[in-house]
Amino acid sequence: MTTTSARGILAVLGDPALRDDLDRVAAAVGVRVVHASNVLPASRKAWSAAAAIVLDEAAAVECGQSGMPRRAHVIVVCGDEPEPVTWAAAIEVGATQVLRMPAQERDLVRELADASESVRDGGSRSAVVAVIGGRGGAGASLFAVAMASVAANAMLLDLDPWGGGIDLLLGAETTPGVRWPDLTLQGGRLNWSAVREALPRHRGVTVLSGTRQDCEYDGHAVHSVVDAGRRGGVTVVCDLPRRLTGSTEIALEAADLVVVVCPCDVRSCAATATIAPVLAAVNPNLGLVVRGPSPGGLRADEVAAIAGVPLLASMRPHPRLAEQIEVGGLRLPRRSALAKAARRVLAVLPAHPAVRPEGIAA
Repeated sequence: MTTTSARGILAVLGDPALRDDLDRVAAAVGVRVVHASNVLPASRKAWSAAAAIVLDEAAAVECGQSGMPRRAHVIVVCGDEPEPVTWAAAIEVGATQVLRMPAQERDLVRELADASESVRDGGSRSAVVAVIGGRGGAGASLFAVAMASVAANAMLLDLDPWGGGIDLLLGAETTPGVRWPDLTLQGGRLNWSAVREALPRHRGVTVLSGTRQDCEYDGHAVHSVVDAGRRGGVTVVCDLPRRLTGSTEIALEAADLVVVVCPCDVRSCAATATIAPVLAAVNPNLGLVVRGPSPGGLRADEVAAIAGVPLLASMRPHPRLAEQIEVGGLRLPRRSALAKAARRVLAVLPAHPAVRPEGIAA
């Protein structure tokens, strides 16, 4: 056994048909495969150095029992429908996928391409943030627009099919480019430069918006677009509806941070306290933004305590907001409370995005 699997794929597959399937997929992705009879006992360096590990059930059992270190991009493949013992072995070894070949070749292509690209760029990815209202009308879409506007390079992703189109909030409804109903994807990975060229760009924000018609968003398309933005190095801001659709859950799972926007009143606190555990079950990385004014004198820290969500930022009302949105879309004045709150939230993301200077209005 050698350690030449660095930057390639390390595979332990007993079935020749599975080896052939992997070789074909790897050739399509453009990565090298090192086939081994086993990865034990003196192979921890090769295990850690490979871009991805592809195992069959027997190899997964062996590696799991031997205590091989947990790592990303471990995949278990099988020729038939996976049995419970296959799933158990995959869990034990820390696999991210169990794929039936050749039926799920497309999924294997995506996994190997992602692993290869992670090696090339050092594993770096930009941040994904999901924004949702603690109750209806909380101002989550507005805050999502604000975050995308203050980030130096962002993609705003509208995932609310009943919101009327976030391009209206941005003032980009006449900007040419692809909207959700125009987008047809058949799976696979997207190149960020191609996505950026296809989408409208307005005041420095690339936006994929819904329209003024009911349109459910395909989960595979949502995953592909979010992944393209993340690999492209832009901050991905997802505006979510208060309904856990398939596409909503995909965005929640992908998010580095889920921002819950809550007005500063008792009913909003109660609604936010109800939805927070539901969101946390999908993604525990929750943070709260409290929007004033407070008609009853509630403080932002009290709202956070009632809702059970850590406080990220609070903000006073944005003056003449409704009028501004009606005429040309949101423009953030110099040092506005909304812009400051958006910057504070961006600052806590794992991959801190660059922001526009405070003296420049979006």
